[in-house]
This record gives sequence, structure tokens and C-alpha cells, in this order.
Amino acid sequence: MVASHERLTAEEDVKAGSNRSFGITFAVVFALIALFPLLHGGSVRFWALPGIAIFGGLALIWPSLLGPLNRLWFRFGMLLHKIVNPLVLGLMFYMIITPVAAVTRLLGGKLLSLGYDKSLPSYWHRRSPPGPEPETIRNQF
Repeated sequence: MVASHERLTAEEDVKAGSNRSFGITFAVVFALIALFPLLHGGSVRFWALPGIAIFGGLALIWPSLLGPLNRLWFRFGMLLHKIVNPLVLGLMFYMIITPVAAVTRLLGGKLLSLGYDKSLPSYWHRRSPPGPEPETIRNQF
């Protein structure tokens, strides 16, 4: 029996970014870290400057050296995806969907008519006004 609707063992075809874009991204992140205090009257964080030089330089001159770090960072991101995604979706469900459903039921609302009535010939509801012609939705994509 499956305890979850999500297949965590499924192989997804997710590709890591290029080594060059990885290096440039990290150089920009280090630049933001170094320069952010200037917005609040602080001084430059000089410890971040070597990060800018190393990642930016390697990204432009020899990006293949960033390959192992890029793969490690990609695997870390995939691990975070497997942990954070179910947590965030679970929190959204229990903090948004469940309270809305509880309030709707307390107020007597029924968003779906799920009851079964043997006396009805059909559960089909006629639209008024009628919807689009069937020919307009044959080849939707």
C-alpha cells in the first residue's frame, strides 16, 4: 500500500545548469553579499570579494573546474526539493484548504453535490446559456 500520492523514487529528467552559469550566479550572489551593507550605510564585506573573483574568474576562463561544485549544488537542490516540497504543500493544505473547508461546512455550504438519488433519471445539468459548440473544442492543443 502506498502511503503517499507522491512517488519520491521516480526518476525525473531534471538537468543541471551549465558550469558557466553556475559560476556567474555564485559570483553575483557574492557581489550582492559584499555590497548589500552599502544600502544601509555600512561598509563593503571584504571577505566576499575572493568569492566574486574565484567564481567569476573560473566561470569566464575555465568553467569546467566548477563542474564538481555544480553537481554537488544540484544534488543539494534536489535533496531540498524532496524535503521542502511535501512540507510546503502540506502546510498549505492544512493552513488554507482545511480551514476553508471547515468554515464552509460550518456555514452549511456544499460545494459538490455528492449525494446519490435513485429517483433522478440523470445527474446531467443543462447549461443556461449553453456553452461553446462542440466543434470549437475538438483540437484543444
